Amino acid sequence: MNLKFDEDQEELRRSARAFLAEHSSSAKVREAMATEEGFDRELWRRISEEMGWPALLFAEEHGGYGLGPVDLTALLEEMGRALLCSPFFASVVLAGQAIQTAGSEAQKAQWLPAIASGTTIGTLALTEASGRWDASGIEMTARREGENFVLAGTKTFVPDGGVADLFVVAVRVPGSVGEAGVSLFVVPAETAGVERRILPTVDQTRRQGEVTFAKVSVPATALLGAEGSGWAALAHTLDLAAVALGAEQVGSAQAILDQTVQYAKERVQFGRPIGSFQAVKHKCADMLVAVESARSAVYFASAAAAEGSAELPQLASMAKAYCSDAFFRCAADAIQVHGGVGFTWEYDCHLFFKRAKSSESFLGDPAYHRERVARCLEI
Repeated sequence: MNLKFDEDQEELRRSARAFLAEHSSSAKVREAMATEEGFDRELWRRISEEMGWPALLFAEEHGGYGLGPVDLTALLEEMGRALLCSPFFASVVLAGQAIQTAGSEAQKAQWLPAIASGTTIGTLALTEASGRWDASGIEMTARREGENFVLAGTKTFVPDGGVADLFVVAVRVPGSVGEAGVSLFVVPAETAGVERRILPTVDQTRRQGEVTFAKVSVPATALLGAEGSGWAALAHTLDLAAVALGAEQVGSAQAILDQTVQYAKERVQFGRPIGSFQAVKHKCADMLVAVESARSAVYFASAAAAEGSAELPQLASMAKAYCSDAFFRCAADAIQVHGGVGFTWEYDCHLFFKRAKSSESFLGDPAYHRERVARCLEI
């Protein structure tokens, strides 16, 4: 299994880093996260039209480039490094991959080109009041009514749910439990009965929304796959998304490590840089070990995803659990090294700390994923 990027992937990384250095600087991130939508529409247009990133994963016949999980890892690591405020993860990694995994050719042809072009922003509406990411957390139902289905319930903590144009909604057949009976539907945001609002969140760089489906009627063509058989496709989408989120966390952890080391070299106390003190050296060294270990876990999981490995569920959960811990530890230690100024608005430590905390629970917290690994290993 090759854990190195090839020449094209390295070029993708270089171009992404150069673009984001200009358009997702600390000042630009602060401007974007202060807006009502939480991202810059003009920047999203440039990302879509000039960089073509939303088209990364989709087949050429659906307006994409036909690339894979390793390419996505290379890109998301740079997005995480820059704390990019954009609906890329929700639209491409979640909604787009769900449609690509579960949809028919006709459904892919209908929805993916618009997502690939960036003109349609999609998202996955999965979690509900319980906040659970497994099948047991899905309580919203879809019942047949003639030739249509009627969806009723509320989804919360939906990434970019307040701005999305298209929802991939996880529901269940009335009376079903667990993984049996789960279905996926594609629901445009303008459908009658769909109501949403933007939620106040700790991490302003990744907005979440609450979406209510008040007896929303959709045609049978909105159903992805067979009724009640959607969990396998949804679980695979979540595995791919967990690896992608891990890559983003690695990029963010590397960025806060770099900033912390630079500060330790510049900050003088007792007549010498604080980076010369053994306690600070050890903390920075521990941060480096955490980042590099997390990177190895993500690269291995993304390579397994690219090869279609049967071990992907286990490897994805291992990567998500470790990367969540590593990023949060680095963000917390960065504040400690920065001292009092680490808590101030002027420094970026708090931005990374808040992203680390929100990413920790997004797609399932470390405890959830460790338990999943134990089940995979039949421990």
